Amino acid sequence: QVQLVESGGGLVQAGGSLKLSCRASGTIRADDVMGWYRQAPGVQRELVASIRTRSIIVYADSVKGRFTISIENAKNMVYLQMNSLKPDDTAVYYCNVRREIPFDMPRHYWGQGTQVTVSS
Repeated sequence: QVQLVESGGGLVQAGGSLKLSCRASGTIRADDVMGWYRQAPGVQRELVASIRTRSIIVYADSVKGRFTISIENAKNMVYLQMNSLKPDDTAVYYCNVRREIPFDMPRHYWGQGTQVTVSS
C-alpha cells in the first residue's frame, strides 16, 4: 500500500513560480511511475508530468519548458517545480503512483490534492 501527501500549493500571480512536494509512505518499487496530474473545474484530470527510474520523463505539451519533475528516492519524495505560471495552470494538483500489475490493470495511488491558483 502507498500513501501520498502533497504540499506546496497556493495562490501566485501569472509569471510566478511554485514548487509542489509529495511524500510517499510505503514501499515504492523501482519500476513504479511517479507523477503529477491536475484537474480544473469541469475538466478531465490530466497528466502533467511523470518520472520513472529518473531517466524516463514525460511532460504534457502545455507545461514543457516551464515545469520540472524530480524525485529524491532516499526520502520517497517527488517534486514539481512550476515556473512561468499561467492562469490556465489553475487546478487541483494530485500526486500519483502508477504500479504495473502482471496480467492486470495498473494500480493507481493518489494523494488528496493541493490547490494551485494563478491570478492574471
